Amino acid sequence: MNHTVHREQLIQIGIKYGTPLYIYDSGKIEIQYIKMKKAFSSVKNFRINYACKANTNLNILKFLQNLGSGLDTVSIQEVELGLKSGFHPKHIIFTPNCVSIQEIKQAVDLGVRINIDNLSILEQFGDDHQDYPVGIRINPHIMAGGNSKISVGHVDSKFGISYHQIPHMKRILKNTGLKIEGFHMHTGSDISDIKAFLRGAKVLFQIAIDFPNLDYIDFGSGFPVPYKKNDIKTDLYFLSNYLIEEFQSFCKDYGRQVTLILEPGKFLVSESGYFLVNVNVIKHTTSTVFAGVDSGFNHFIRPMFYEAYHYIENISNPYGRFRFYTVVGYICESDTFGFNRKISEIREGDVLCIKNAGAYCFSMSSNYNSRYRPSEVMIINGKDFLIRRRETMQDLLRNIVDVKI
Repeated sequence: MNHTVHREQLIQIGIKYGTPLYIYDSGKIEIQYIKMKKAFSSVKNFRINYACKANTNLNILKFLQNLGSGLDTVSIQEVELGLKSGFHPKHIIFTPNCVSIQEIKQAVDLGVRINIDNLSILEQFGDDHQDYPVGIRINPHIMAGGNSKISVGHVDSKFGISYHQIPHMKRILKNTGLKIEGFHMHTGSDISDIKAFLRGAKVLFQIAIDFPNLDYIDFGSGFPVPYKKNDIKTDLYFLSNYLIEEFQSFCKDYGRQVTLILEPGKFLVSESGYFLVNVNVIKHTTSTVFAGVDSGFNHFIRPMFYEAYHYIENISNPYGRFRFYTVVGYICESDTFGFNRKISEIREGDVLCIKNAGAYCFSMSSNYNSRYRPSEVMIINGKDFLIRRRETMQDLLRNIVDVKI
């Protein structure tokens, strides 16, 4: 299994399909999936559910389904994409927040598993669907995550039912007769302190022990991948050794085995992705050299939205003299991919490659400034396949109603 994508291959794919362009290496996705499976191989009932909000291209979903993955979804549309990709309904878990009871009922009609994260919906659901077992998303009151926007398990988060509300939750279950089949948590993304994740897991065990007939405990994800050379990355074996020990101890006290579920998104697909952009212009100011490219935060919002770092390489001139550049986009606002970066000399017409572009990049893209969204390509067994066409003006106008004024 060859997962190394060479600079020359990236350049040729860029020439073939044009820029801006997302490229995904399926070999890297498979390596990450197998790595997690091996780390938890001693658990009899273990399931990986890919958090598809990271990247919902049908071809990536189908690839992971073929590897044996289940699916973590957060919208009814993601549920439908999962079904179209071949996932069995019972291998899809729907964990939304702040949606209407009507959307929850749509998930019932589709036959998928459901995690409910607030008492109001739990009560409404129990009144009408007491024979449809559900999971409960717990807020463990743990501050974790690499950025305030992606820390979702703390006391003031909108996500989950507070563990202090367990008595109220039990009363709703008693009043409605609703059956609980699992518990779920997710403390945040890019968790640099694995111990924070493990503290949340302990909270979940303490709650779950009081509920008979559980089928699964779902620990979410948030496992970081390296964006810089010396970045923290998930120590899977430290995590798995500790979590497995606690999980097996829980199962022993519980009296039987339940399924352990993890929901990696970024961990599986981030490092597989490359984003190619063409340099339109080199612009000098009194203090800065800008490299302006044929893309912007409409295609790749993470640096502007999360202040995220993504490594940028000049693949057209990799051996040039290193100089400092601020790489910016063409959107009519502050629009920066990287500030004051040391990059081999950039010339107009060069192709830059932005790394770690597989997760929360295309999936968060937009048509801001009426720009077209880019193409996506997937490398499978060394061959490149177009998996999404570049948009055109027809795509921008497709749903417009032209009223005669």
